[in-house]
Amino acid sequence: MTLPKIAYLTGEYPRASDTFIQREVANLRALGHEVLTCSIRTTGAEHLVGAEQREEHKRTFKVLDAVKSPFMTIKAHLRWVAEPARYLSALGLAWRTAPKGIKGRLYNLIYFVEAGVLAAKLADEGVTHLHNHIAKASCTVAMLAGELSGIRWSFTIHGPDIFFEPHHWRIDEKAARASFVSCISHFCRSQLMCFADPKHWDKLHIVHCGVDPSRYAPNPERTGLQALFVGRLAGVKGVPILIEAMSQLCEKYPDLMLRLVGDGPDRKTLESEVAQRGLQNRIVFLGYKSQAEVAEELAQTDVFVLPSFAEGVPVVLMEAMASQVPVLATRIAGIPELVEDGISGRVVPPGDVEAFTKALDELLSVPDQRAAYGAAGRRKVIADYSAADEAQWLSDLICSYAEEQSSPGLRPNIGNAI
Repeated sequence: MTLPKIAYLTGEYPRASDTFIQREVANLRALGHEVLTCSIRTTGAEHLVGAEQREEHKRTFKVLDAVKSPFMTIKAHLRWVAEPARYLSALGLAWRTAPKGIKGRLYNLIYFVEAGVLAAKLADEGVTHLHNHIAKASCTVAMLAGELSGIRWSFTIHGPDIFFEPHHWRIDEKAARASFVSCISHFCRSQLMCFADPKHWDKLHIVHCGVDPSRYAPNPERTGLQALFVGRLAGVKGVPILIEAMSQLCEKYPDLMLRLVGDGPDRKTLESEVAQRGLQNRIVFLGYKSQAEVAEELAQTDVFVLPSFAEGVPVVLMEAMASQVPVLATRIAGIPELVEDGISGRVVPPGDVEAFTKALDELLSVPDQRAAYGAAGRRKVIADYSAADEAQWLSDLICSYAEEQSSPGLRPNIGNAI
């Protein structure tokens, strides 16, 4: 069987913080799919932290760069104007689904222009299925491109921020018009079900973001006490909770170190707080790192910490668990589906400094418990969060909907969706 040629679309690809999308693309290619990667914007140089990102950046079609060419834009839209009913239908969809106000209408008309150029590119390349990650602006472009060209399309919905403004981004309309929707967790799916018409629930499937466990070999010879955080340095990550916990535990654990991988808008504020507390020699800011460098950091750490206030299902938790590193996270969104408290790690209430500090203290003080959590965590990731297995499931969904088969179910070999 000839596998469908797929296009992948995101607002910005590749990004250092979205390596799971790169893994998904790579695994689909390994399965035999031809995959054209597309990005609305051109990725900033700060995200091209490794050879993989740089290579993907070179081969990715940049929509806005193409739109900047009047010749390409006019040519693309003349192509679709030749089918006036479809063209007007897509234009009407852009108008109806626009956020309120002049600005919202203007943006959706811009997305319509982008969609015409993207749709032409997909048609020229022989793409038969378009998949979008992140259900915001780029997903609007995907929806309009599908309406213009008739190409099948789907999207992955992550959360949590998309659910803060579901009506603004019209996730109800997107769920209705997509061939299917890939939800990253049961929790994420349930949130979309709040807004999607029940008649579409059976096409809301769960496809986990995943990792390659073989890239994260356990290191049983860790020495000293080192904690690791990987993520954006932004308010939702709860890093001040972590700094407070470190401040309280440093006297008890003289060798304790915390390494922070990532960057973001709060970095300077967080660095200033660390300096004010006199923790510069205990807390190190490392900036963005490549996938290989993150794997190296995980191999040298004793505890992975993520005190987030809002998440989907953090891929970096999967990476830590695949490395057999015990994890400490918060009880939000899909995290409890990945980390079982007291079995494969610790999960505490978000924003609770006392609970977070106590759990971290317990992890630091009992090496055998850390080892047990780490081993259980690795087993969990291998069983349910393998990137190769999840890409196979996504491929099965794409092929199933291309052949207009009955609903494939919620998860592989797991009953009906509802």
